[in-house]
Amino acid sequence: MTIVPPAPDEPRRPDGPRDPGDAWVVADDGTRYWGRFGAAGLLALDAQRGILLQHRVSWSHFGGTWGLPGGARHEGESAGAAALREAAEEAGVPADAVRPRLLSMLDLGIWSYGTVLADVVTPFEPVISDAESRELSWVPVADIDDYPLHPGLATAWPQLRTLLDVRPAIVVDAANVVGSVPNGWWRDRAGAGSRLLARVAAWARQGVDAGSIDLPAGQWFPEVSVVLEGAARSAGVAAGVHVVRAPASGDDAIVDEAARLVSLGRRVIVVTTDRALSRRAAEAGAAVRSAGWLLALLPEHA
Repeated sequence: MTIVPPAPDEPRRPDGPRDPGDAWVVADDGTRYWGRFGAAGLLALDAQRGILLQHRVSWSHFGGTWGLPGGARHEGESAGAAALREAAEEAGVPADAVRPRLLSMLDLGIWSYGTVLADVVTPFEPVISDAESRELSWVPVADIDDYPLHPGLATAWPQLRTLLDVRPAIVVDAANVVGSVPNGWWRDRAGAGSRLLARVAAWARQGVDAGSIDLPAGQWFPEVSVVLEGAARSAGVAAGVHVVRAPASGDDAIVDEAARLVSLGRRVIVVTTDRALSRRAAEAGAAVRSAGWLLALLPEHA
């Protein structure tokens, strides 16, 4: 493997000098990969319009093909952060307009590429904001195969296509999880609920390994609902977590939330150790995991 900087006559972005990551990684067989520290791209899925594709300019690597907005990672930058940054630079994608659902990594040892599958939560129009795009277009999922795709995307697309409908969601029985640890939680139920919310939010933000929730390989970012009941209902909020404050029975609220998510096509896991509730959750179409399962995955502190 060798690292080769861009040739002096290769077009440069107009917004300043190249980053150290802007270099070619050349394999022993001569195959070139862009990005000294790897690369990443954003697969933005709009429920109405399809996938955002970039028609690459002729001078770019595999110019003339269609691919995902993306590019080289900066040194020390995560694949997820790089995908969002590059999509903003190349297509004007607002970071708050998409919600990451999956980070899928291709790791070749000498080079890696991260694909972030993200749902569009606020519709936006892409903008050609640098010299690397001829065109940006929302392409219906059913039409993707008709486009001359970048070889990397063409190889990955069949697997990525199967993941578009995989939408994990987790419903947490807060009372059961908090009550499973005898740490004095009963003296401040609202505070205990707030601490659990913070830990769950931190866990969800960093991504959940596929193996722990029985999903295809990758780092998943599930929708998370935490159901609070009784005195714990006055607990605070946590970014990225949907808080359900049960007006009466916590068990009823948990089953209702699980059924709602199942009706939306989510793959739901209810976290509880209560046997009767576990039975009701399964009848609603959810899988069940114990409080201990979740506690083993959560960070000790948020």
